[in-house]
Amino acid sequence: MAARQRIIPVRREYNRWVANQTLEDYALRFTAKSARQFSSNRISHTAIGAISFLALEAIGGAITLSYGTTNAFYAILVAAVAMLAVGLPISRYAIRHGVDIDLLTRGASFGYIGSTITSLIYAAFTFMLFAIEASIMSGALELALGIPLWIGYIISAVMVIPLVTHGVRLISRFQIITQPFWIVLNILPFIFIALMDWEKYDLWRAFAGIHHASGPPGTVADFNLVEFGAASAVILALMSQIGEQVDFLRFLPAEGQSRLRHRIAVFLAGAGWVVVGVPKLLAGSFLVVLTFSSGVSVDRAADPAQMYLTAFGYMIPNQTAAMLLMVAFVVVSQLKINVMNAYAGSLAWSNFFSRLTHSHPGRVVWLVFNVAIALLLMELGIYRLLEETLGIFSIIAMAWLCTISADLFINKPLGLAPPGIEFKRAHLYDINPVGVGSMTLSATIALMAHFGAFGPLAASLAPYLTLIVAFIASPLIAWGTKGKFYLARKPRQKWREESSITCSICEHPFEPEDMAWCPAYAAPICSLCCSLDSRCHDMCKPKAKLNYQVATVAKSFLPDQLVAKLATRLGRYCMAAAIAVTAIGGILAMIAHQVGTASPATADVVNRTILIVFFVFAVIAGIVCWFLVLAHDSRVVAEEESSRQNTLLLKEIAAHKKTDAALQDAKETAEAANRAKSRYVVGLSHELRTPLNAVLGYAQILERDETIPPPRQSAIKVIRRSADHLSGLIDGLLDISKIEAGRLQVYSNEINIQDFLDQIVDMFRPQAQAKGLEFRHDRSPALPQYVRTDEKRLRQILVNLLSNAIKFTDEGAVTFDVGYRSQVASFTVSDTGRGIAQKDLARIYEPFQRGEAESVRPMPGLGLGLTITRLLTNTLGGEISASSEKDKGSTFRVRLMLSAVHRPSTTPAAEKTIRSYSGPRRTIVVVDDNEDHRELMRQVLSPLDFVVLTAQSGPECLTLIEGVKPDLFLIDISMPGMTGWQLVTKLREAGQTAPLIMLSANIGDGAVAGAGEDNHNDAIAKPVDIRHLCDRLAVHLGLKWIYEADLPPAPAPQPTPQIIHPGVIHIKDLQQLGEIGYIRGIEAKLADLARNTDNVPFTQELGAYVQAFDLTGYAKFLERFSDNENRGDGTA
Repeated sequence: MAARQRIIPVRREYNRWVANQTLEDYALRFTAKSARQFSSNRISHTAIGAISFLALEAIGGAITLSYGTTNAFYAILVAAVAMLAVGLPISRYAIRHGVDIDLLTRGASFGYIGSTITSLIYAAFTFMLFAIEASIMSGALELALGIPLWIGYIISAVMVIPLVTHGVRLISRFQIITQPFWIVLNILPFIFIALMDWEKYDLWRAFAGIHHASGPPGTVADFNLVEFGAASAVILALMSQIGEQVDFLRFLPAEGQSRLRHRIAVFLAGAGWVVVGVPKLLAGSFLVVLTFSSGVSVDRAADPAQMYLTAFGYMIPNQTAAMLLMVAFVVVSQLKINVMNAYAGSLAWSNFFSRLTHSHPGRVVWLVFNVAIALLLMELGIYRLLEETLGIFSIIAMAWLCTISADLFINKPLGLAPPGIEFKRAHLYDINPVGVGSMTLSATIALMAHFGAFGPLAASLAPYLTLIVAFIASPLIAWGTKGKFYLARKPRQKWREESSITCSICEHPFEPEDMAWCPAYAAPICSLCCSLDSRCHDMCKPKAKLNYQVATVAKSFLPDQLVAKLATRLGRYCMAAAIAVTAIGGILAMIAHQVGTASPATADVVNRTILIVFFVFAVIAGIVCWFLVLAHDSRVVAEEESSRQNTLLLKEIAAHKKTDAALQDAKETAEAANRAKSRYVVGLSHELRTPLNAVLGYAQILERDETIPPPRQSAIKVIRRSADHLSGLIDGLLDISKIEAGRLQVYSNEINIQDFLDQIVDMFRPQAQAKGLEFRHDRSPALPQYVRTDEKRLRQILVNLLSNAIKFTDEGAVTFDVGYRSQVASFTVSDTGRGIAQKDLARIYEPFQRGEAESVRPMPGLGLGLTITRLLTNTLGGEISASSEKDKGSTFRVRLMLSAVHRPSTTPAAEKTIRSYSGPRRTIVVVDDNEDHRELMRQVLSPLDFVVLTAQSGPECLTLIEGVKPDLFLIDISMPGMTGWQLVTKLREAGQTAPLIMLSANIGDGAVAGAGEDNHNDAIAKPVDIRHLCDRLAVHLGLKWIYEADLPPAPAPQPTPQIIHPGVIHIKDLQQLGEIGYIRGIEAKLADLARNTDNVPFTQELGAYVQAFDLTGYAKFLERFSDNENRGDGTA
């Protein structure tokens, strides 16, 4: 399936940042099995540290003052049993599946958006408990140090933030460090009180509350069911504490090393927190009676700071010391619990806003946000409304947690819900009616009871009514819906075998439980990136979205006409306004109820004021709702247009990808063909160079042979030039292949540019003059003596250009100019020849292409000269340009960077003829499977006084050198059987240290070297240049050559003899031989004519055309004699 959304870099960077923020303690996501490395002991200590909050003592004291010891005692015990029963399934599933309370809520019947409401409830619990604890600490600071409350509130709130920003590791370390101090000071005062004033325990048992008369010490206060229920309501608000326990419990491995120890740790760190909490509640109940009996006022007696100041007074008679100890204890206790409250609150707010806004600014932002709300509540005096606040909150919290527990304890074991906990957005319905319905129903009934709808008894027992309704409603709704709203789609089964899967958005690897397949991106996506995505519009679960679910329910209960009207803009506005006004009314009604209960005398005034506020807020809400509805419609239209354009763009991109794929295939096919061509060219060059090596080698030997008669020397030179010409053609083909493959090597050497240009001019001036052309040359005076460039490639460029100029010019002149300015040399070659048509200028650089005139007057050559010239010019970093006019000539200009060398390192010596070398005779072994090559090397080296041994194969070479220690080896690479590289390895293994020089027609042409390539000393390409071979021998053998004595100066040039007409018959014979291109016949005829010394000037002039294979010039030369048909001799 094609992806509809692209992963843009900004989105990826943001999601990676969020992932890095959350991976420290796996906030907002599944806790990976690999991260559950904490020991049971460490996590249990951390979680138990969360029970250090003094709000337990404050609540125990408050309900004892209001309802007496007996009612408080039974309320504590029964509420503890209820919290334990509800918390056990929650703890078990949290540790089994590695999820926090929010993710657990999603999978335990609430759905993805349904759990958003519970995140808000949980966040409210954390900041309320934070505010209560910080208020207790502020009271202690005021009592001991005289710090004003408002400053104490700020201190208590701010000092928690640094401890929470670094996540669970620092919190765990802090809890473990402070644990001994906290445990000792919790237990020690009660031991002293028991030893010193046991009668106070009897007084506590008899205390009936401030609203009733207490009996004498030793008696027990009466039990009252209504007051018992009221006390329970306050205690059961602490049920949300299981959420904080679960936030740390998820870091425990599913099974520990010791099963019993692991289970105890799981129990104490989870639901078993009430086992520690009950003694603290009872301690608060006892200490409030102790403090009240010591003369402290009712308003101050329920303050834990005052309670422990009285208790520490039994331990330390010194009031100041007891005061300081109390402050230390309260500060430590407050920090231990408030780091947990702040951490859990930041997670709850992160979960809440990440789902609604698809954004996460960082957990620290929500940490500060949570602390700021708690600070505001402290300044408003939440501690004074402790009972009223917690009484209502307990109903909401009970409805939420009892619904979760019922689903885990009843629905899943009975098969009414799927096993496991699914928490990913991609796999959940937005609203699961099981959890949302059960919570709404139980909370509504309990709130009605709390506000007196079912009488005073039901009002006091409203929290227990919540528990009962939740445990009944949850399985009934699950049975009625057949559990189909738990999973919108199932996870991929094949992923279970994977250890980790990489998220396509943030590119982090995660375990399969945390991954889902996203059809919008057509790739895997982690749960957090899925939550943060706002562009997919839940396309993976179209029937599980909130608007679809609401529309389905509406169509089931409302007329179609009404549903259609509600879907309009006005209908949506009415619904939004109704929801907003209802929420405002509910909040204001709750405030009116609280104020009326606290101060009945002012209830009427407050109610009228609240009514006015309600209408004002209702008008504001109506305006804001219009704004939100219109903004939503505009956003939807913009998103639809953006999605439509994005779809078109993606289709276009897909089409381009197909085109690119086709082009890539074509490119690969062309490259494969080009590689095949290159392999063919390289193979062909090898086959050509093998015989060419013998031809060129013997031609060089014969040129040096002074015994050959001068008439035959010219023939030998023709042989050598023909071999050089063929070698140049092969090099040209290979150069093209190398350049196309990007393997052409360019060298930067110091050259004497003046001598170099003189050689070029001396090479081409005679050719031009032999054709009857004027050769002009001019060079800039700014041209330095030495420059740095690749001499070989520059020579190729200039030779190609000048050869073409002379070849395609029949009359006139060829001009070769060299300019130099700012380290850039310009070489200009102009001629007065045939010129090039404008339409041919664009293709003259293509391989094997010729101009239009070539079809009329064909010239020798393959059409590679300009192709190679341009490729070499580009390789050297230069540029070539051409201008031409038909029948008027052409001009080619090459510009190259030739940096001047002011201090040349070496000055090349003039070439001399080598005759021998000084020192003892050296032995050279030539190994080649070709007998001609072996004989060639013998004839080259033996005259230079070398002892030459030859072998036709590697094994023969190894046998030959037994008992002989050669000074150097010349080894052919390509031999049948044992290759040259294998022979090199064998020689080195045999202890031969002599230099090894490799010979091959493939050196430099991309031939693949063998295993012995690191053991050789040098390599020379075939055909072998004898001068180059001698140079390498001198280097590797340390030779000092003995040169031939300088030759006497050349005789003064004689005047050009007059060319005599050889005769009509001879002219016709030569013309006929030229027409059929019979070169050997022409040479034989000229040799016959040369017997007459008068014909020598004629045969030499005409022979120059034959040697250059210039049959056109040959024909023109003979036409000069065809007009004198009646003459048998004379001048032309």
